[in-house]
Amino acid sequence: MQRSTSLIIVSYNKRPYTALCLESLLRGEPRPDEIVAIDNGSADGSVEYLREDFPRQAATAGVAFRLIENAGNVGACTARNQGLEVASGSYLGFLDNDTAVRTRGWLAVLARTLEDEPDAGVVGPKLVYPFPPYDIEHAGAAISRNGRPKYLGRGRALDDPAHNARCEVQCLISAAWLMKREVPDQIGGLDEVFNPAQFEDFDFCYRARQHGFRVLYEPGAEMYHFENVTTDGSVDVNFRYITIKNGRTFKQRWRHAFSEEDGPADEECAWEPLPTRPLEATGVPPLV
Repeated sequence: MQRSTSLIIVSYNKRPYTALCLESLLRGEPRPDEIVAIDNGSADGSVEYLREDFPRQAATAGVAFRLIENAGNVGACTARNQGLEVASGSYLGFLDNDTAVRTRGWLAVLARTLEDEPDAGVVGPKLVYPFPPYDIEHAGAAISRNGRPKYLGRGRALDDPAHNARCEVQCLISAAWLMKREVPDQIGGLDEVFNPAQFEDFDFCYRARQHGFRVLYEPGAEMYHFENVTTDGSVDVNFRYITIKNGRTFKQRWRHAFSEEDGPADEECAWEPLPTRPLEATGVPPLV
């Protein structure tokens, strides 16, 4: 049975990235049935683009489009939960507005994974940097027994065999994932205690797993990710403080779980800063 898909994107300034993300979705095969955009009080022309320009493109492509406008930045968790309330699809996806489609069939691959895998609830693609040689940015996430997160595959070659097979993971980042509607129906949306962002996705994955859903990484679908443009590039968000505060909340809540799991050693979890490039330097990355 074919199931409909709704993709939820939060916009907070960064209009060029939002436009790239949304317009790339219309070039995928298949296209989503519905796109829900939530704007958190942008002041850079993003709202006008979402009101006027993109709806015309979506209509031409046969994709339903909804826009929710917030007067200010209510946080990514609250905004995504607003999207969940109105999205009509039986498959629901989260995308950061600094992502873009790399493989045309990405959505079909993720949907098929959810259909084929027993008890699968959430599946994420291979996220890659949007410039040659397109190294891996994220191939699922792991948590050490002391609660330290690790981006699997970070900085490794695009075709690294260690990250080229579907597998179950402890959690995913919500920069790009697809899930069955049954997951938020059963466990609720993102916990808004993690507003504006950071660790809400790890928490969601652990809640999903607690309810018997499996969380999967599927490398057959690839998406570009500019990395931290959405939050870290926002001058009114204290990214470091939020990361530390929300990390503590996550650790306190789930220590009983990850302390018993076979996660990576703490020394493997040190964050390695890698060079990134803004959109004006990369240009529009290619569809493959």
